[in-house]
Amino acid sequence: MDKRVLIVSDSTSDLNGELIERYGIKILPLGVNLGENLYSDGIDITPDDIYKHYEETGELPKTSAVNMADFGDFFEKATADGYSVVCFTISSDMSSTFNNARMAAEDYEDVYVIDSRNLSTGSGLLVVSACEMAKAGKTAGEIAEAVNGMRDRVSASFVVDDLEFLHKGGRCSALAAFGANLLRLKPCITVKGGKMGVAKKYRGSFSQVLKSYVADQIGDGSDIELDRVFVTHAGCDPEIVSACTEQVKSLAPFGEVHITRAGCTVSSHCGRNTLGVLFIKKTPVE
Repeated sequence: MDKRVLIVSDSTSDLNGELIERYGIKILPLGVNLGENLYSDGIDITPDDIYKHYEETGELPKTSAVNMADFGDFFEKATADGYSVVCFTISSDMSSTFNNARMAAEDYEDVYVIDSRNLSTGSGLLVVSACEMAKAGKTAGEIAEAVNGMRDRVSASFVVDDLEFLHKGGRCSALAAFGANLLRLKPCITVKGGKMGVAKKYRGSFSQVLKSYVADQIGDGSDIELDRVFVTHAGCDPEIVSACTEQVKSLAPFGEVHITRAGCTVSSHCGRNTLGVLFIKKTPVE
């Protein structure tokens, strides 16, 4: 008899509570260092806490990986309870979380660690797909093989309204930030090959730019797996989120459209007004 499969993710997958509860997903939080205090992402700190601290002090947080000991403790209990485990992490190019999980898993059978090569709901798309496979009776090994084959088809991108957080975090020069803000440029950040890069720079107001961005991402929908799509944001105006969501629905007949709030990791890098549309394509992302 096959073991029960437990799907696990670090907190950077940014899944909402409804999906976590629906599939029984276990979430392991990254650490968030804010001032002299250490918090657990999504447990005792939220992105709004980060924004408030930044407004008061000008200080951005530093995030820290889930450590090997925490992974080991989790894998020990899960396997002792009779589960096989499929564990997802943020891209190994962005954090040591994957390597910590991989090393911890070496001590256990039937624990499969997946480097999502992504972040936020780009990883979340793989997590939910794994949950659907487990529900259909696939083994942990079969799920791991399948999701590893899906990674290059995940389309993950975000538009950033203001480059302040990227500049303060050392990911954008002062000159580039000044020029972009002066010209009202809004960069579209994409994830490819496990790394972030700028794909396109839009110009105009945030709300107008997002209309163009959503249209560019969805296109005619013919190369998109229409099971689900995520509209993920880092604290945008609800009217903007609603407008983008309705536009997504109007452009393609997705089975499920999920609105999620980015957690502390994405929020601390990109800032409040960041929004992305994320889905799985039928062909590899170019």
